[in-house]
Amino acid sequence: MPRCHKAQVAKTHSVDLTLQKTHNASPRHPVTLTFRKALPADVPSILKLVRSAYRGEADLVADERIDEAGILAKISAPGGVILMAHDDAGALASCCELLKRDDGLAYFGLFAVDPLRQAGGIGRQVLARAEEHAREVFGVKRLEMWVIWTREELIEWYVRRGYTRTEETAPFPYKELVNGEALRDDLHFRVLVKDL
Repeated sequence: MPRCHKAQVAKTHSVDLTLQKTHNASPRHPVTLTFRKALPADVPSILKLVRSAYRGEADLVADERIDEAGILAKISAPGGVILMAHDDAGALASCCELLKRDDGLAYFGLFAVDPLRQAGGIGRQVLARAEEHAREVFGVKRLEMWVIWTREELIEWYVRRGYTRTEETAPFPYKELVNGEALRDDLHFRVLVKDL
């Protein structure tokens, strides 16, 4: 399975992510997000966010999701980037991973939104920015993601944003769990795609 401080100026190719902002149209939680590429110094804050956001899968997997070395590997991966989304106060609100693949696709993963701020439009903004980055920086025409098959409400959320369920599945990485174990033996991923 392909495996989210204060902003420092960071450039990805020719796109300056530090200055890219989007506004959330949600009247409940208006927020402006600033996006930038993650740096090695960001690993602790990304780790904290990802582990808190993935607690919602505690009925499926009792592990820590990822460790510092795993996040650092994603930040350093050729063709890979972790995008960080900070609010106006500088707090990390969300992150996601993008990985350009050789087959003309980009993989979207490690998507995390601060649990206290979910359902406020942040996820939509981050997903839209990730799609834009994949299209404009990576030059790909399709984005792919893997979602645990039991997370039907999450799959439906992606479908409402233009993703299509494929007939493909991907195996669950039982042997790659970090300090834990899977609580079910029937886990696998559904593969979703979207043409950009």
